[in-house]
Amino acid sequence: MRPSFGPVEAVSVSTLAGVADVAPEAWDALVDDDDPFLEHAFLAALERSGSVGPGTGWEPRILVARQAGQVVGGVPLYLKHDSMGEFIWDFAWAHGAQSAGIRYFPKLVAAVPFTPATGHRLLVHPRADRPTVVAALVGAMRAVADESKASSIHVLFCREDELRELTAAGFVRRASFQHHWSNREPEPYHDFEDFLAGYRSRNRKQVHHERATVADYGLHVKVASGGDLDDRAWEALDRFYRNTVEQYGNIAFLAPAFFQQIRHTHADRVVAALAYHGDQPIAGTINFTRGGRLFGRYWGADVALPMLHFELCFYRLIEHAIANRLTSFEGGAGGDHKLKRGFLPQHTHSAHWIRHPGLCKAVSDYVTYEAKDVEAEIRACLQGAPFARSK
Repeated sequence: MRPSFGPVEAVSVSTLAGVADVAPEAWDALVDDDDPFLEHAFLAALERSGSVGPGTGWEPRILVARQAGQVVGGVPLYLKHDSMGEFIWDFAWAHGAQSAGIRYFPKLVAAVPFTPATGHRLLVHPRADRPTVVAALVGAMRAVADESKASSIHVLFCREDELRELTAAGFVRRASFQHHWSNREPEPYHDFEDFLAGYRSRNRKQVHHERATVADYGLHVKVASGGDLDDRAWEALDRFYRNTVEQYGNIAFLAPAFFQQIRHTHADRVVAALAYHGDQPIAGTINFTRGGRLFGRYWGADVALPMLHFELCFYRLIEHAIANRLTSFEGGAGGDHKLKRGFLPQHTHSAHWIRHPGLCKAVSDYVTYEAKDVEAEIRACLQGAPFARSK
């Protein structure tokens, strides 16, 4: 069937100060049905809470494409003066550029702020002609780069099909990987013990020991959707987030008002795993879900109890994924400890346009060698996987 918006009508692209400046239903029509982070409510919560915007390091330059008066495309684009909160690290690139006398900042980043989850970054309405809209969006990103004197454009955690479009437009592809849990195909797991049945005996015993240790604490653990959480639970999730930030000396990117915004506008996408001592939540995680995918995001605790992290971040959520017949559970960036809990390496992707020819050549050479190291790391991870048979 021919797209409703054909290549005949011209595509115009505007740059907005935030996603709040576009109608929610128009933006959400562009978003994949398994992505909770690109939805209008999530991005708007970041803006309205002050987590992104002037002075935060993430200044929105949201692109919106229109054709025949209809919104047909968009890009979650941000102007940045540092590389914090991205999870595809380019600190060495910035340092190398500075050493060579090449200005690296500001730069443009197409991503969901502080969120290492794969999704489309060149958003196109399903009834629009994708090549036409993509060409307009890429051209608009270049125009914003020229206007803002940005050294580069970085498209982070994009889907693999976008790499072909971006490399054809002069972007350099970069390989990376994360640890993801996947449900069994074609017959999903029946329950957690069915999942563990595929483990080597010693690894299965380790999981049982970790869960038994938590059970002995006498805590009440529950997994609940955001809409079922009370004031105390939401306040605890914010507190846990800030506890973890302080413990590891990180930056609290999310303003306290973010959790309030999410509660009112995006709670149906939230899944929380909480441990209670009596009626008081003492540890928990906040996660997001949509369309068969579950995403682990933030963990924290008021008290340090061994193995509780594994129970709330992994095991209870794997049980939730199995019970709800979800296809995948993405644990986020980092963490080799995820491997023993059933999270196997999966490729992730980014694409980078560098203005300076010499720096672009250096980056291109670097990512070529880096890709070989990534593949070697993935092979090593698979050798250390806990499963007795290949998955």
